[in-house]
Amino acid sequence: MSKRSVTDESATPAASPAPASGAPGWLERIFNFSGRGTTMGRELRGGLVTFVTISYILVLNPLVLGGAASADLEGGVLDSIQVASTTALAAGLLTIVFGFVANLPFALAAGLGINSFLAVSMVQQITWPEAMGLVLLNGVVIVILGATGARTAIFNAVPAGLKSAITVGIGMFIAFVGLVNSGFVTRTEGGPPVQLGLSGSISTIPTLVFIVTLLIMAVLLIRKVPGAILIGIVIGTVLALAAEAIWHLGASGADNPGGWHLTVPSLPEQLVAVPDLSLVGAVDPVGAFTRLGPVAALMLLLTLVFMNFFDAMGAMTGLARNAGLAHADGTFPRIRHAFIIEGFGAVVGGATSSSSNTIFVDSASGIGEGARTGFASVVTGALFLIAMFFTPLAVIVPMEVGSAALVIVGAMMMVQVADIDWQDFSIALPAFLTVIAMPLTYSIANGIGVGFIAFVVVNALAGKIREIHWLLWIVAAGFVIYFARSPIEALLG
Repeated sequence: MSKRSVTDESATPAASPAPASGAPGWLERIFNFSGRGTTMGRELRGGLVTFVTISYILVLNPLVLGGAASADLEGGVLDSIQVASTTALAAGLLTIVFGFVANLPFALAAGLGINSFLAVSMVQQITWPEAMGLVLLNGVVIVILGATGARTAIFNAVPAGLKSAITVGIGMFIAFVGLVNSGFVTRTEGGPPVQLGLSGSISTIPTLVFIVTLLIMAVLLIRKVPGAILIGIVIGTVLALAAEAIWHLGASGADNPGGWHLTVPSLPEQLVAVPDLSLVGAVDPVGAFTRLGPVAALMLLLTLVFMNFFDAMGAMTGLARNAGLAHADGTFPRIRHAFIIEGFGAVVGGATSSSSNTIFVDSASGIGEGARTGFASVVTGALFLIAMFFTPLAVIVPMEVGSAALVIVGAMMMVQVADIDWQDFSIALPAFLTVIAMPLTYSIANGIGVGFIAFVVVNALAGKIREIHWLLWIVAAGFVIYFARSPIEALLG
């Protein structure tokens, strides 16, 4: 990899002279506002929007990991309040460090795919401290791959068309997440996988709030109003608060399908709470190997590594392109720094029992507001640390309002579809499978894996073996093992 692809700070095209940053000299030297064509004000706004967009993780992560519903095989549970505190702590510290070291406007927080895997699958076989120990070890592996350059080498081996497909797929994925979380589309039983609204029509007030917020954001963006997404979030939240005050909709559930999904908008009674950090250090890195044996434990560790490695790689690829920071080959400034810090996200996540922290694709909302430097990440991280003390305030924004921002950003990321050569079926089919698999399987890693395997198999059988980088053979083989892990585990006992 060339020196320029790792460290060059001139990736952002400049159609006009860079604006005055409005930042003190020392901040300008650290973050290079002018070189990135941004200002301190834009970065502040972008960091705030990113925090508002992903603050739902402070509610969702405790719901996934905490409580009796996620008890481990010995009946052990994680306290939801403690999980909320460590979720904010880990996200805050990691995002701040990432901002200073990598100088990219990406935020880190507990990854939804991995936390679900932990709660649904892993703790049926091991305890929570043992599961978090494997998360920590997974982070160590990721850090080593990043520090040695192996992760960057794999990144560079990916064809440009697949990198573009990853970006488009992420856009589809986060838009679909927004549509599902808002109730705009729902699952069906005995019919098609999803349907419009609850019964084929929009019939709930929370979903209407989502639609109105989405339209407000769209109109503001079309009119090129600065802070369009943030303004839309504020207006949408006010509408949600008013709707709840009038109709008392409550939380959505089997007996209340018309309620709010996850977060009921309301002004909190308690504004300040001392964070409970008792889960910090409650981790056992070797327990899983003792309980399950080395082979079974290694399979679990391998699964975590693949999920962590490629989810983050795909997210960073898409975000860098969306921010205009990517080079022609898909790399971006300080890529190795970014990979290493992201790996430490898993180490910190395991050590704090908040699950592996990874790059959040939701950071695209802040990028949409103009964020181009790590200063936006510093702002987001600082807000996470503050949120440890003001958790009730951090979750006033209902999921329906935050989901509107995700759909808007997903639409923005679709522009990369034009960079895929759809006339060349050797890249068109893998690209298509990459794009479609992400939203349909609810996993960025699955989409990347399907695309890699398809690219290697199709091109090899078509007589284009020389066009396949040797690293892609290894990665594709790894994904085959990843997808077949259940029968492999059964075969190995």
